[in-house]
Amino acid sequence: MKILHRLFHVCAFLWGLGLCPAANVADESITVRVASYNVEFSKSATPEQIGEMFKPFDLDIIGFDEAPDGDWTDRVGKALGMKYSYVGKISSANHKNKYKTILSRTPLENTEEHRIEGRGWNPASAVKAVTRIDGVPIAFYSLHICASGKDDGHAYKLASDVLPKETTERVILVGDFNNKIGDQAMTTVEESGMRPIWKDLKIDLSMQFTWNALNPQKNAGVIDHIPTYNTSSGARTTDGGIIELKKPLSDHKPIWAEIVFPRKLKKAKKP
Repeated sequence: MKILHRLFHVCAFLWGLGLCPAANVADESITVRVASYNVEFSKSATPEQIGEMFKPFDLDIIGFDEAPDGDWTDRVGKALGMKYSYVGKISSANHKNKYKTILSRTPLENTEEHRIEGRGWNPASAVKAVTRIDGVPIAFYSLHICASGKDDGHAYKLASDVLPKETTERVILVGDFNNKIGDQAMTTVEESGMRPIWKDLKIDLSMQFTWNALNPQKNAGVIDHIPTYNTSSGARTTDGGIIELKKPLSDHKPIWAEIVFPRKLKKAKKP
């Protein structure tokens, strides 16, 4: 115990000089574990069951779509020990209990909801909150939008009207996009500066799907994404993927990711 005590004080002294290796490592990056889940208005599972399913992933923040309003998100949080939530007011296509919500382990600031209109069903929306992970602010969006083309739908409105106004330097975007990677709509989102986790993880999506988990023979491929962090932040995805369940809890499959942000961002070079 005396040796450990002395090592603690030595490291504390070195840390004060900026020389403690452990302190330097901790200072280099922030790790955020996130998930996204379209729960189909909780038709096939209780919020408690969904919370139990997510327990092994030790998540920091979750985006839900097609979620019931009221205390549904808080009940998931109670099962996970996550105390902070935000529930939007716009239900997708004005259907019952298709809200976008955020559940977080850390307090949420600057909560707001962006109404999005375009080709296809309306209204769509994205809820947004800022949370601080290890003292660093991160903007988190959870959305549900309609399939569309390059510049005629919700994805275009998101990329041209919503994301350019975001002032937080680190951004994570999750949700049900109803488009596959490679579709023009998703290319529009990527061109706005967002990078799907699938590319860092080098996951081949051609034989995978996130909808329809309840009827795999009639699936639409991978339409739920975490494209997620803005490329200007220098972030990278180190783990994640589609969560495969023996018994589906929704018509969608949940997805998750571990994203690492540099603590200090590189300054853009002047032209």
